[in-house]
Amino acid sequence: MKKFVLPVIAVFFFFVPAVIESAPVAAVGDSGRYVLTLDDAVHLGLNRSRSLEIARLDREMAGQKIRETWADVLPQISTSFTYTRSLKPTVLFFPNVFSGGDPTQFTPLEISADNSASATLDLRQKIFDGAAISGIRAASVVRKISNEAYRNTESAVVAGIKQAYFDALISRDRLKLIRQSIERWELAQKDTRAMFRQGVAADIDTLQAFLSVENLRPDLIQAENMVGISMTKLKNAMGVSAESDVTLAGRLEVSPASYPADIASAYREALESRPDLRQLELQVEAEDEKVFSARSERFPVLSAFGQLETQTAFNDDVSLADSNWPVSSSVGLQVSMPIFTGFRISARVEQARIARLQVIARYADLKANIRTEVEVRLSAFREAQKRIEVQSKTISVAERSYRISQLRFREGIGSRLELSDAELQLNKAKTNYLQSVYDYIMASVQLDRTLGRSGVRVPVKG
Repeated sequence: MKKFVLPVIAVFFFFVPAVIESAPVAAVGDSGRYVLTLDDAVHLGLNRSRSLEIARLDREMAGQKIRETWADVLPQISTSFTYTRSLKPTVLFFPNVFSGGDPTQFTPLEISADNSASATLDLRQKIFDGAAISGIRAASVVRKISNEAYRNTESAVVAGIKQAYFDALISRDRLKLIRQSIERWELAQKDTRAMFRQGVAADIDTLQAFLSVENLRPDLIQAENMVGISMTKLKNAMGVSAESDVTLAGRLEVSPASYPADIASAYREALESRPDLRQLELQVEAEDEKVFSARSERFPVLSAFGQLETQTAFNDDVSLADSNWPVSSSVGLQVSMPIFTGFRISARVEQARIARLQVIARYADLKANIRTEVEVRLSAFREAQKRIEVQSKTISVAERSYRISQLRFREGIGSRLELSDAELQLNKAKTNYLQSVYDYIMASVQLDRTLGRSGVRVPVKG
C-alpha cells in the first residue's frame, strides 16, 4: 500500500502549478510631508493605488484559477472510514431446504455482528477528457488577460496622477497670475493717488484704480479655492491622506516630445502596444477554447480507478485487537460518453460560439475607436504646439506694451483707459500661454495613453 500511495502523492505535488505572487498592500490613510516632482508623485501613487491593488489581486486570482483547472486532470485521492454499531441484528430469512426441511418455510438467521467497520482508499485518474484539457488552456489565457488588465489599470493610474498633478500646477500658476495682476493694479492705484495729490489726475481715476483692484478679489478667492480642491484631488489620486502636507516641486514647462509623424504610424504603434486591445485579442483565444470545451462534452471520457479496502466485523465478546481486517483491492477503467442530453450540449456550443462573435465585434469596434482617438489626440497635440509658438511671442509684446502705457500714464500723456487695456492684454497673454502649456502637456499625457505608452518620459521639469 505504501509503495503505491507515496509515488502518487509525490507526482501530485510535483505537477500542481503553484501561482502565488506577493506584493505589498497599498498603504493609505497616513499623514506626512511630501515635496514631490511628477516622477515622485507617480511612484508614490503606484505604490498606494487602490485600483492597482485590486488589479493585482485579480491577477493573483487568475493564477489560482489555473491551479483549480489542473485539478481535473490530476489524480483524485480520497479516503473514508465507516463504523457501524448494530442496535438490533440484521436478519436474513433462509428456506428450510436442508435435512428434509420444508422449503416453503423460512428460518431467520442473524447475519450482522455487534460492531463493524470499513476503511477505503480510492484513486481516480482521468486519462482523456477534452473539456478538462481545453479548460487548462483557457485558464492560461485568462492569466494573460489579467496581466494585460493590470497594465491597463497601471496606465490609467499613471495618467490620472499626471492629470491631477498638472491640474494642481495650473491652479497654482493661475493664482500667481491673479496676484501679479493685483500687484500691478495696486501699484497703478498708488501712482494715481500721487498724481491726484499733484493735480495731474482726476478723482475718478483714483476710484477706477480702487475698483480695478477690488474687482479682482473674487477671482483671487476663487483661484485660492481651486488650488485647495486640485491639491485634494491630487492627494486622493496618489492615495495619501487628505491631511498630508504636499508641496509641488515641478512646474508647467514645455519639453521636447517624440511622437509618430503621421496618423498611420501612430495607429500602428497603438495597435501593437495598447493593453486593452491585447486583452480582447486574448479574449478571442479564450472564447475559442470555450467553444472547443463545449464541443468536447460530446467526446468520451476515459478514466482509470483503483480502490483499496479493509473491513472487519466482531461481536462485543471479541476485542478489537483480535478482530480480522482482511484487505481487498481492485483497479479498472471507465469510459463514459453522452448519447442524448436534451440538446444541452448543442445549446452550450452555440452560446460559446455567439460569445466568441461578440468579442470579435468588440475587438473590431475598439480598433475603429482607437483609430479615431489617435487622430484626435495627435491633432490636439499639434494644435497645442502651434498655440505655444504664437503665445510665447505675444507675452513679450504685451509686457512691452504695458511698460510703455504705464510710463505714459505716469508722465500724464497717457489715459487711464490705455493703461487698463494694456494690463488686460498682458494678463490675457500670460493666461493664454499658461493654458497653452497646460493643454500641450495634457495632450502629451493623453496621447501617451492612446499609444499604449505607460512608462514614457514626463514633460515637466522639477
